[in-house]
Amino acid sequence: MRKPAVAIVILNWNGKTYLEKFLPSVVSHSSDMAEIIIADNASTDDSLTFLKEKFPDIRIIEMAENTGYTGGYNRALNEVDADYYVLLNSDIEVTAGWLEPIIGLMESDKSIAACQPKILDYNCKNKFEYAGAGGGFIDFLGYPFCRGRIFNNIEDDNGQYDDTIETFWASGACMFVRAKSFHEAGGFDDDFFAHMEEIDLCWRLKRMGHKIMYCGKSTIYHVGGGTLPKSNPRKTYYNFRNNLFLLSKNLKMPKLLFVLLLRVELDRLASVLFLLQGNFKDFKAVIRAWGGFITGYKRMRLKNRHKEYKRVSKIYRRSIVFSAYLQKKKSFNRLDKDLFS
Repeated sequence: MRKPAVAIVILNWNGKTYLEKFLPSVVSHSSDMAEIIIADNASTDDSLTFLKEKFPDIRIIEMAENTGYTGGYNRALNEVDADYYVLLNSDIEVTAGWLEPIIGLMESDKSIAACQPKILDYNCKNKFEYAGAGGGFIDFLGYPFCRGRIFNNIEDDNGQYDDTIETFWASGACMFVRAKSFHEAGGFDDDFFAHMEEIDLCWRLKRMGHKIMYCGKSTIYHVGGGTLPKSNPRKTYYNFRNNLFLLSKNLKMPKLLFVLLLRVELDRLASVLFLLQGNFKDFKAVIRAWGGFITGYKRMRLKNRHKEYKRVSKIYRRSIVFSAYLQKKKSFNRLDKDLFS
Protein backbone atom coordinates (compact mmCIF):
# COMPACT_ATOMS: atom_id res chain seq x y z
CA MET A 1 0.00 0.00 0.00
CA ARG A 2 1.42 3.37 -1.04
CA LYS A 3 2.43 5.65 1.81
CA PRO A 4 0.62 9.01 1.49
CA ALA A 5 2.75 12.06 0.71
CA VAL A 6 2.48 14.66 3.47
CA ALA A 7 3.76 18.25 3.24
CA ILE A 8 3.96 20.50 6.29
CA VAL A 9 3.78 24.05 4.97
CA ILE A 10 4.63 26.88 7.36
CA LEU A 11 3.71 30.35 6.14
CA ASN A 12 6.30 32.84 7.38
CA TRP A 13 6.27 36.62 7.49
CA ASN A 14 9.04 38.25 9.52
CA GLY A 15 8.89 35.31 11.90
CA LYS A 16 12.54 34.45 12.48
CA THR A 17 12.01 34.44 16.26
CA TYR A 18 9.28 31.81 16.00
CA LEU A 19 11.15 29.74 13.42
CA GLU A 20 14.22 29.74 15.64
CA LYS A 21 12.19 28.58 18.62
CA PHE A 22 9.67 26.14 17.13
CA LEU A 23 11.02 24.80 13.83
CA PRO A 24 13.38 22.36 15.62
CA SER A 25 10.38 20.59 17.20
CA VAL A 26 8.70 20.30 13.79
CA VAL A 27 11.85 18.81 12.28
CA SER A 28 12.40 16.46 15.22
CA HIS A 29 8.84 15.08 15.27
CA SER A 30 7.90 15.19 11.59
CA SER A 31 10.78 14.81 9.14
CA ASP A 32 10.51 11.01 8.99
CA MET A 33 6.90 11.22 7.77
CA ALA A 34 6.55 14.55 5.96
CA GLU A 35 8.35 17.09 3.82
CA ILE A 36 8.75 20.41 5.63
CA ILE A 37 8.35 23.56 3.55
CA ILE A 38 8.61 27.23 4.50
CA ALA A 39 6.48 29.55 2.35
CA ASP A 40 7.91 33.01 2.88
CA ASN A 41 5.47 35.90 2.41
CA ALA A 42 8.07 38.52 1.40
CA SER A 43 9.70 38.81 4.82
CA THR A 44 11.87 41.86 5.47
CA ASP A 45 13.67 40.44 8.51
CA ASP A 46 16.50 37.91 8.23
CA SER A 47 14.22 34.85 8.23
CA LEU A 48 15.54 33.57 4.93
CA THR A 49 19.18 34.01 5.88
CA PHE A 50 18.54 32.14 9.12
CA LEU A 51 16.75 29.29 7.33
CA LYS A 52 19.39 28.87 4.66
CA GLU A 53 22.16 28.79 7.27
CA LYS A 54 20.54 26.64 9.96
CA PHE A 55 18.13 24.47 7.93
CA PRO A 56 19.71 24.13 4.48
CA ASP A 57 17.72 20.97 3.66
CA ILE A 58 14.32 22.59 4.17
CA ARG A 59 12.61 23.71 0.98
CA ILE A 60 11.75 27.42 0.81
CA ILE A 61 9.10 28.92 -1.44
CA GLU A 62 9.79 32.64 -1.74
CA MET A 63 6.98 35.02 -2.71
CA ALA A 64 7.54 38.51 -4.07
CA GLU A 65 4.85 40.20 -1.96
CA ASN A 66 2.88 39.66 1.23
CA THR A 67 -0.58 38.50 0.15
CA GLY A 68 -1.74 37.51 3.63
CA TYR A 69 -2.61 34.08 4.94
CA THR A 70 -5.00 33.37 2.08
CA GLY A 71 -2.90 34.51 -0.85
CA GLY A 72 0.32 33.18 0.64
CA TYR A 73 -1.01 29.67 1.07
CA ASN A 74 -2.89 29.64 -2.24
CA ARG A 75 0.26 30.54 -4.13
CA ALA A 76 2.55 28.24 -2.16
CA LEU A 77 0.31 25.18 -2.32
CA ASN A 78 0.13 25.43 -6.09
CA GLU A 79 3.82 24.51 -5.99
CA VAL A 80 3.50 21.60 -3.55
CA ASP A 81 2.87 18.04 -4.73
CA ALA A 82 1.39 16.00 -1.87
CA ASP A 83 -1.67 14.01 -0.86
CA TYR A 84 -2.08 15.98 2.35
CA TYR A 85 -1.15 19.52 3.29
CA VAL A 86 -0.53 20.39 6.94
CA LEU A 87 -0.91 24.15 7.25
CA LEU A 88 1.04 25.05 10.38
CA ASN A 89 1.54 28.41 12.06
CA SER A 90 5.14 29.30 12.82
CA ASP A 91 4.37 29.86 16.53
CA ILE A 92 3.46 26.23 17.27
CA GLU A 93 5.30 23.54 19.20
CA VAL A 94 4.40 20.07 17.96
CA THR A 95 4.69 16.86 19.97
CA ALA A 96 5.92 13.34 19.30
CA GLY A 97 3.48 11.35 17.19
CA TRP A 98 1.31 14.33 16.27
CA LEU A 99 1.03 13.46 12.57
CA GLU A 100 0.16 9.75 12.61
CA PRO A 101 -3.29 9.82 14.28
CA ILE A 102 -4.70 12.43 11.90
CA ILE A 103 -3.20 11.07 8.70
CA GLY A 104 -4.38 7.60 9.74
CA LEU A 105 -7.89 8.93 10.40
CA MET A 106 -8.08 10.70 7.04
CA GLU A 107 -6.72 7.66 5.23
CA SER A 108 -9.45 5.52 6.83
CA ASP A 109 -12.29 7.74 5.58
CA LYS A 110 -11.93 9.42 2.19
CA SER A 111 -14.92 11.69 2.92
CA ILE A 112 -12.80 13.60 5.46
CA ALA A 113 -11.44 16.73 3.78
CA ALA A 114 -9.88 18.49 6.78
CA CYS A 115 -8.95 17.82 10.39
CA GLN A 116 -7.27 19.54 13.32
CA PRO A 117 -5.49 18.30 16.47
CA LYS A 118 -6.09 19.36 20.06
CA ILE A 119 -4.69 22.90 20.33
CA LEU A 120 -3.43 23.95 23.76
CA ASP A 121 -1.91 27.21 24.97
CA TYR A 122 1.89 27.18 24.77
CA ASN A 123 2.14 29.67 27.66
CA CYS A 124 -0.34 27.81 29.87
CA LYS A 125 -0.22 24.20 28.78
CA ASN A 126 -3.17 22.98 30.82
CA LYS A 127 -5.52 25.34 28.96
CA PHE A 128 -7.00 25.24 25.48
CA GLU A 129 -5.84 27.87 23.01
CA TYR A 130 -8.23 30.41 21.51
CA ALA A 131 -7.67 29.57 17.84
CA GLY A 132 -9.25 26.15 17.46
CA ALA A 133 -9.08 24.57 20.93
CA GLY A 134 -10.98 21.26 20.79
CA GLY A 135 -12.62 21.73 17.40
CA GLY A 136 -14.58 24.53 15.75
CA PHE A 137 -18.32 25.14 15.49
CA ILE A 138 -20.57 28.00 14.43
CA ASP A 139 -24.05 29.21 15.43
CA PHE A 140 -26.89 30.07 13.06
CA LEU A 141 -25.87 33.74 13.09
CA GLY A 142 -22.32 32.96 12.01
CA TYR A 143 -20.53 33.37 15.34
CA PRO A 144 -17.66 30.85 15.61
CA PHE A 145 -16.73 29.10 18.85
CA CYS A 146 -14.90 25.96 19.92
CA ARG A 147 -15.04 23.08 22.28
CA GLY A 148 -12.85 24.50 25.02
CA ARG A 149 -13.40 28.15 24.05
CA ILE A 150 -16.61 30.16 23.88
CA PHE A 151 -15.84 33.82 23.15
CA ASN A 152 -13.07 34.67 25.65
CA ASN A 153 -13.89 31.92 28.14
CA ILE A 154 -11.08 29.35 27.91
CA GLU A 155 -11.45 25.91 29.50
CA ASP A 156 -8.78 23.86 31.25
CA ASP A 157 -7.80 20.65 29.48
CA ASN A 158 -8.95 17.83 31.73
CA GLY A 159 -9.15 15.22 28.99
CA GLN A 160 -12.76 16.12 28.24
CA TYR A 161 -11.99 16.52 24.52
CA ASP A 162 -9.62 13.61 23.93
CA ASP A 163 -12.11 12.07 21.51
CA THR A 164 -12.41 12.14 17.72
CA ILE A 165 -15.56 13.86 16.39
CA GLU A 166 -16.98 15.65 13.38
CA THR A 167 -16.94 19.45 13.69
CA PHE A 168 -17.91 22.42 11.56
CA TRP A 169 -14.45 23.93 11.00
CA ALA A 170 -10.80 23.10 11.57
CA SER A 171 -8.38 25.74 12.78
CA GLY A 172 -6.10 27.47 10.28
CA ALA A 173 -3.40 27.47 12.98
CA CYS A 174 -2.95 23.75 12.30
CA MET A 175 -5.12 22.40 9.51
CA PHE A 176 -4.63 19.01 7.89
CA VAL A 177 -6.36 19.17 4.50
CA ARG A 178 -6.63 16.70 1.67
CA ALA A 179 -4.84 18.36 -1.27
CA LYS A 180 -7.37 17.25 -3.87
CA SER A 181 -10.28 18.59 -1.81
CA PHE A 182 -8.48 21.89 -1.15
CA HIS A 183 -8.04 22.59 -4.84
CA GLU A 184 -11.48 21.31 -5.85
CA ALA A 185 -13.01 23.76 -3.37
CA GLY A 186 -10.98 26.61 -4.89
CA GLY A 187 -8.56 27.02 -1.98
CA PHE A 188 -8.80 29.97 0.36
CA ASP A 189 -10.71 33.07 -0.69
CA ASP A 190 -8.09 35.75 -1.42
CA ASP A 191 -10.60 38.48 -0.56
CA PHE A 192 -10.44 37.43 3.09
CA PHE A 193 -6.68 38.16 3.34
CA ALA A 194 -6.58 36.82 6.93
CA HIS A 195 -9.01 35.59 9.62
CA MET A 196 -11.98 33.23 9.18
CA GLU A 197 -10.75 32.06 5.81
CA GLU A 198 -10.51 28.52 7.19
CA ILE A 199 -14.17 28.62 8.29
CA ASP A 200 -15.20 29.72 4.81
CA LEU A 201 -13.13 26.92 3.26
CA CYS A 202 -14.58 24.32 5.63
CA TRP A 203 -18.12 25.51 4.93
CA ARG A 204 -17.52 25.11 1.20
CA LEU A 205 -16.00 21.66 1.74
CA LYS A 206 -19.04 20.61 3.76
CA ARG A 207 -21.34 21.88 1.02
CA MET A 208 -19.43 19.58 -1.34
CA GLY A 209 -20.33 16.63 0.91
CA HIS A 210 -17.06 16.34 2.84
CA LYS A 211 -16.49 15.97 6.60
CA ILE A 212 -14.42 18.20 8.88
CA MET A 213 -12.95 16.41 11.89
CA TYR A 214 -11.19 16.93 15.21
CA CYS A 215 -8.70 14.35 16.49
CA GLY A 216 -7.91 14.57 20.21
CA LYS A 217 -5.18 11.93 19.92
CA SER A 218 -2.87 14.57 18.44
CA THR A 219 -1.71 17.56 20.49
CA ILE A 220 0.11 20.79 19.66
CA TYR A 221 0.87 23.97 21.64
CA HIS A 222 0.12 27.37 20.09
CA VAL A 223 1.46 30.73 21.25
CA GLY A 224 -1.43 32.59 19.56
CA GLY A 225 -1.49 36.21 18.44
CA GLY A 226 1.87 35.67 16.78
CA THR A 227 1.03 37.98 13.89
CA LEU A 228 -1.62 40.19 15.49
CA PRO A 229 -2.51 40.49 19.19
CA LYS A 230 -6.01 39.51 20.28
CA SER A 231 -7.02 43.15 20.83
CA ASN A 232 -6.19 44.88 17.59
CA PRO A 233 -8.35 47.13 15.34
CA ARG A 234 -7.02 45.50 12.20
CA LYS A 235 -7.94 42.06 13.52
CA THR A 236 -11.34 43.40 14.61
CA TYR A 237 -11.95 44.70 11.09
CA TYR A 238 -11.06 41.42 9.39
CA ASN A 239 -13.00 39.30 11.88
CA PHE A 240 -16.23 41.29 11.52
CA ARG A 241 -16.00 41.85 7.75
CA ASN A 242 -14.91 38.32 6.90
CA ASN A 243 -17.59 36.82 9.12
CA LEU A 244 -20.19 38.72 7.08
CA PHE A 245 -18.44 37.64 3.87
CA LEU A 246 -18.68 33.95 4.74
CA LEU A 247 -22.39 34.30 5.57
CA SER A 248 -23.11 36.04 2.27
CA LYS A 249 -21.24 33.31 0.39
CA ASN A 250 -22.81 30.32 2.08
CA LEU A 251 -26.40 31.19 3.03
CA LYS A 252 -29.37 31.16 0.73
CA MET A 253 -31.93 33.94 0.55
CA PRO A 254 -34.17 34.69 2.48
CA LYS A 255 -32.23 33.16 5.39
CA LEU A 256 -29.27 35.43 4.69
CA LEU A 257 -31.47 38.52 4.91
CA PHE A 258 -32.94 37.33 8.23
CA VAL A 259 -29.48 36.66 9.67
CA LEU A 260 -28.07 40.01 8.50
CA LEU A 261 -30.98 41.90 10.08
CA LEU A 262 -30.10 40.32 13.41
CA ARG A 263 -26.38 40.72 12.91
CA VAL A 264 -26.53 44.44 12.21
CA GLU A 265 -28.07 44.98 15.66
CA LEU A 266 -25.67 42.63 17.43
CA ASP A 267 -22.66 44.18 15.70
CA ARG A 268 -23.96 47.63 16.57
CA LEU A 269 -24.08 46.50 20.21
CA ALA A 270 -20.53 45.14 19.95
CA SER A 271 -19.29 48.48 18.59
CA VAL A 272 -20.94 50.37 21.46
CA LEU A 273 -19.31 48.02 23.98
CA PHE A 274 -15.92 48.74 22.37
CA LEU A 275 -16.63 52.46 22.76
CA LEU A 276 -17.66 52.11 26.40
CA GLN A 277 -14.42 50.20 27.06
CA GLY A 278 -12.42 53.05 25.56
CA ASN A 279 -11.47 51.11 22.43
CA PHE A 280 -12.35 53.82 19.91
CA LYS A 281 -10.27 52.26 17.14
CA ASP A 282 -12.08 48.94 17.54
CA PHE A 283 -15.39 50.84 17.48
CA LYS A 284 -14.40 52.38 14.15
CA ALA A 285 -13.15 49.02 12.88
CA VAL A 286 -16.64 47.48 13.26
CA ILE A 287 -18.18 50.35 11.28
CA ARG A 288 -15.47 50.03 8.62
CA ALA A 289 -16.08 46.28 8.49
CA TRP A 290 -19.72 46.81 7.59
CA GLY A 291 -18.64 49.31 4.94
CA GLY A 292 -16.21 46.75 3.53
CA PHE A 293 -18.91 44.08 3.59
CA ILE A 294 -21.43 46.27 1.75
CA THR A 295 -18.81 47.15 -0.86
CA GLY A 296 -17.90 43.50 -1.39
CA TYR A 297 -21.36 41.95 -0.99
CA LYS A 298 -22.19 41.56 -4.68
CA ARG A 299 -18.75 40.11 -5.39
CA MET A 300 -19.22 37.52 -2.62
CA ARG A 301 -22.65 36.45 -3.87
CA LEU A 302 -21.41 36.09 -7.43
CA LYS A 303 -18.71 33.66 -6.31
CA ASN A 304 -21.32 31.06 -5.51
CA ARG A 305 -23.90 31.76 -8.18
CA HIS A 306 -23.41 28.34 -9.81
CA LYS A 307 -23.11 26.39 -6.55
CA GLU A 308 -25.84 24.64 -4.61
CA TYR A 309 -26.70 26.08 -1.18
CA LYS A 310 -26.69 22.67 0.45
CA ARG A 311 -27.71 22.39 4.10
CA VAL A 312 -24.75 21.34 6.19
CA SER A 313 -24.38 19.71 9.62
CA LYS A 314 -22.83 20.74 12.94
CA ILE A 315 -24.32 24.26 13.09
CA TYR A 316 -25.59 25.30 16.53
CA ARG A 317 -29.22 26.16 15.85
CA ARG A 318 -29.40 28.77 18.61
CA SER A 319 -27.51 31.99 19.35
CA ILE A 320 -24.21 31.37 21.11
CA VAL A 321 -24.36 35.01 22.29
CA PHE A 322 -27.67 34.27 24.07
CA SER A 323 -26.41 30.94 25.43
CA ALA A 324 -23.12 32.32 26.74
CA TYR A 325 -24.13 35.73 28.09
CA LEU A 326 -27.77 35.34 29.12
CA GLN A 327 -27.94 31.65 29.98
CA LYS A 328 -24.37 31.72 31.35
CA LYS A 329 -23.37 28.59 29.42
CA LYS A 330 -19.69 29.42 29.17
CA SER A 331 -18.36 25.91 28.44
CA PHE A 332 -19.15 23.73 25.44
CA ASN A 333 -20.37 20.76 27.47
CA ARG A 334 -23.18 22.89 28.91
CA LEU A 335 -24.70 23.45 25.47
CA ASP A 336 -27.61 21.25 24.43
CA LYS A 337 -26.15 18.63 22.05
CA ASP A 338 -29.55 18.17 20.40
CA LEU A 339 -29.26 21.72 19.03
CA PHE A 340 -26.33 20.73 16.78
CA SER A 341 -27.68 19.33 13.55
